[in-house]
Amino acid sequence: MKVLSLFDGLSGGRIALDRLGFDVEEYYASEIDKHAIKVAQHNYPNTIHIGSVVDVDTEELPFIDLLVGGSPCQGFSFSGTVKGSSTKCNIDVVSLEQYLELKEQKFEFNGQSYLFWEYMRVLTALRKKNPNIKFLLENVIMTQKWQCMFDEAIGTPPIMINSRLVSAQNRRRLYWTNIQVDGQPTDKGIALKDILENKPTKVKCGASRGRYTDKEKTTTIQMMELRTDDKTNTLTTVQKDNYIIANCDLTGQYSMKNFGMGTTDKKFSYRKLSPIECERLQTVPDDYTSVVSDTQRCKMLGNGWTIDVICHLLKNVNKVAKPENINVLF
Repeated sequence: MKVLSLFDGLSGGRIALDRLGFDVEEYYASEIDKHAIKVAQHNYPNTIHIGSVVDVDTEELPFIDLLVGGSPCQGFSFSGTVKGSSTKCNIDVVSLEQYLELKEQKFEFNGQSYLFWEYMRVLTALRKKNPNIKFLLENVIMTQKWQCMFDEAIGTPPIMINSRLVSAQNRRRLYWTNIQVDGQPTDKGIALKDILENKPTKVKCGASRGRYTDKEKTTTIQMMELRTDDKTNTLTTVQKDNYIIANCDLTGQYSMKNFGMGTTDKKFSYRKLSPIECERLQTVPDDYTSVVSDTQRCKMLGNGWTIDVICHLLKNVNKVAKPENINVLF
C-alpha cells in the first residue's frame, strides 16, 4: 500500500496502519513542523517527507492507494475565530475552483484553515491517477455552514466519533471517508485513573478558566472547572485545559485560591499532564514522542489524532462504503 499523509504531524496514520497490520510499501508525509518531523523520522526512518502541502506537486507523486490528513481546524473550531475558510479581506472560500483562482491571484488567507482546499486539490489530482483511491479527512465539530462546505466538496457526510470510547479523553471529531466504517468503536471503559503514571485513590480532571466575578463583567479571576465524569477535557496545545487534581471529591467551579500547584499547602493540589499521559490519552505508544522537549511533545499530541479511533476508521481500508450505507453517526 502506498500512502500519502497531509498535515502528517507525528505520523499518526502510520501508527494506525502498523497497529492494524497493513503492509505500507511507501509512506509520503507532508509536514512543516521540525519537531513533528523529527518524531516521525525517529520512529519511521523510511518516511518520505515532501514539505509543505501548498508545494506538493501531484504530478511527481506515484499511484497512491490511501490519502489521510487532518487539516488545520482553528478557523472552524467554536473555541477559535470561526472565520472558517476565508481571505484576509473576508471573502469566504467555498469551492476548490474559487480557492485556486484566489491562490493564483496571490490573495492572503486568514489563519491556516483554508488549507482544507489544499487537501481537496491533492485528492482531486490523485483521483485522476487512481479513481478508487481511499481517503480520510479529520476536523473539529463546526457550524453547519462550514460542515456543509466540507460535505459538498468531499462528496460524503462525516462520521462523528468521540475519543472517550477508546481512551480517557473527551474528544469529539468529524471524519469524512469513503471507507466502510462499522458504526461506532466499542466503548473500552477507560477512565482517567487508568492512564496516569501514578495512581491516586481519587482523581479529577479540571481546567483553569478566566471567569467574570461581577454582573458588570469588569473583573475576571481564574477558576478551576472540575469535570463530573472520569475523563479529561479535549487535549489541546494549551496545558491549562487539563489539570489533574488528586484526592478530590469536588465537581463544578471553584476559585483557584482553593488549589495549589503540586503542593499540599492548599486544600487540593493540581498538576499538569505528563507527556506520557498525553500519549496515552491519544492512544499513542509510551515515549513515542520522547526525542523532543516535553513542551513540543504535549503540543504535537494536542494537535494529533486518537490513534485507536483512526484504527477503527481504517480497519476496512480495502472496502469502499456504498453511498446508501453511509451513516452520519452523532
